[in-house]
Amino acid sequence: MEKMVRQALLYDFYGELLTEHQKSVYSDIVLNDLSYSEVARNEGISRQGVYDLVKRCDSILEDYESKLLLVAKFLETNARVSRIHDLAAELLNMADNSELRNKITEIESISKAIYESY
Repeated sequence: MEKMVRQALLYDFYGELLTEHQKSVYSDIVLNDLSYSEVARNEGISRQGVYDLVKRCDSILEDYESKLLLVAKFLETNARVSRIHDLAAELLNMADNSELRNKITEIESISKAIYESY
């Protein structure tokens, strides 16, 4: 997985466990795509300070993930729901019974709702 996507997911799941300062700096770098220099200027700290803080936050967030595995479970659930949706779509194309088509359509609808709720 791309590093920035992983950082964003980790932040989404565990970001509230960071201090306000850590959240501000980390979200500016990861979510707002600001440069280290821009964040340093905005926060009144050195560029190296921003870099060190981001590294520390990465470590903290990865530590939470290694213990709780929320991101891994989220990704696994999304993959499974996506597979259910794909299989239902395939079955819908093969079904010739209207009652069966209705059930498959309901399965697709439920899988779509689960997928979109994340």
